[in-house]
Amino acid sequence: MLEIILQQRYYITAVLLFSIGFVTLFLHPNLIKKIIGLNLMDTAVFLFLASMGYIEGGAAPIVEEGAKATQYINPVPDGLVLTGIVVAVSTTALFLALTIRLYRQYHSVNLDVILMLAWEGKAEE
Repeated sequence: MLEIILQQRYYITAVLLFSIGFVTLFLHPNLIKKIIGLNLMDTAVFLFLASMGYIEGGAAPIVEEGAKATQYINPVPDGLVLTGIVVAVSTTALFLALTIRLYRQYHSVNLDVILMLAWEGKAEE
């Protein structure tokens, strides 16, 4: 049993990270914590993709004479992870900028307070 867990440690870690990020994203009203939860979910997906392309004892995918295709590490997940990191940084920057604007408008980063103040503002109009 322990051997199976050790073989699957990257997948188990990815699922745990994704679960923690998911719970943080949906249960905390604080916008900063929601952004952190989203980043945890991103990291879990990156770990999962990178571990899918890894082969124990594998070599870089430079074709050599006499080598089998099963001996090479798959480069596609690495490219997906690099692209995903760029997208994750961009969305984090966007969400942080929006959070700053909401804080300047409502003087809170608590989503419940922001929604309550937004509804009060609409009711007065």
